[in-house]
Amino acid sequence: MHRRSRLIVGAVLTAGVATGCSSTVEVAIPNKAGDPRCASVAKHWPVTVAQQSAREVSSDSPAVRAWGDPPIVARCGLTSPGPTTDPCVDASGVDWVAHDLDDGTAFVTYGRDPAIEVLVPKDYAPEPLALGAFASAAKQIPQGEHRCTASGRAR
Repeated sequence: MHRRSRLIVGAVLTAGVATGCSSTVEVAIPNKAGDPRCASVAKHWPVTVAQQSAREVSSDSPAVRAWGDPPIVARCGLTSPGPTTDPCVDASGVDWVAHDLDDGTAFVTYGRDPAIEVLVPKDYAPEPLALGAFASAAKQIPQGEHRCTASGRAR
């Protein structure tokens, strides 16, 4: 998943930089995007993220959205990650596993299936601050048994 996230962020940032904010953001649709829980998530996507307005995306799937320039991208329908040594953070009551990328950070909900991925470019540093906007959407998927530990690990 880490490699795939890096490729998606690279493609998204290239599209945003090369053609400007009015362009369509290319976003890959996750395998589980058709899950009914993603339909519930889509009804709760935030209006703004990090004070950025929504952008047009390349798909009509409600499971994917983007905001700002460079775009912050959210996708519902990923496979939930298992326990990992990657950092795990709680943002507004939602656990997220973080993966550092060359051009930002990929966050994936932890303990929720299907998972939501949020790709946050470095321009919005510190990147975890953008996650609070996704709490209502993420909470549409029930928290499973996996949680972040007090030491910031995914167990």
